Amino acid sequence: MSTEPFAGAVSVPIFVVVSLFPSPPPGWTLQRGGFTQQLAPIQEIYLFEGVMNAADYYGLDELRRACAGFVQCCINVDTVCALLASAERYIQYKCTKSLVQKVLEFVDEHGNEVLNLGSFTLLPQHVVRLILAREELRADEFTKFQAALMWGKKYCDSNHNITLKEVIGNFLEYIQFHKIPANVLMREVHPLGLVPYSIIMNALAYQADPTSVDPSKLSPNRVRRGGQGRSMSVQSSLDPYGSNTTLSSSDSSEMISSEGGTKHSSN
Repeated sequence: MSTEPFAGAVSVPIFVVVSLFPSPPPGWTLQRGGFTQQLAPIQEIYLFEGVMNAADYYGLDELRRACAGFVQCCINVDTVCALLASAERYIQYKCTKSLVQKVLEFVDEHGNEVLNLGSFTLLPQHVVRLILAREELRADEFTKFQAALMWGKKYCDSNHNITLKEVIGNFLEYIQFHKIPANVLMREVHPLGLVPYSIIMNALAYQADPTSVDPSKLSPNRVRRGGQGRSMSVQSSLDPYGSNTTLSSSDSSEMISSEGGTKHSSN
């Protein structure tokens, strides 16, 4: 049990923390095996997320398990983006890694729905890249492009020193344009002038004759599976629209760590 101050300590008196568990929080009912969600106030989720990490830090296993169960029950379409964003404040605590794993698995299963959320545009750039790069993500490629486009527009609204084309360029490697129907490519994507002509042409050529295009030219920097299970890493550099926070996945666990330098995914 650590005796050092908890860096992400929640400013809630201990009697309030203890009182959270004898009776269900507002909008929740207590059933055998834990809390059952009726309504998930996001502020309440933030509270439990902080207490969960503090409990883990101080070795309060029963409290940690109760909080973890509560927070995991909160994972749904309405809260998934907020959970990913809020997890960054606790990146140094191991409980957050397990939470992010569960959240990303939910995102994988509900890809199209999550990518269409307005709250998706509020995620940090490196988190957006992580989601779009996941091979497990169940989302069509045009929806991925639209999500990147909406995120880019939102970013440019508050950052006038960078063009939308520059921002979108950070996501193109994670979109398989050859899987977007030709009519959609020509009517919806190409006229925007955001995707290099060579990418559009390679996508169209592949659809006409897959043997005519080198597969490496379709998504040259796309993260691929390694020889041993799932291996994927998306690491942000200290760029104008990123941060030095890293979310990565290696084999069976998702991890969030803080990096001081720049790393790039290998081909």
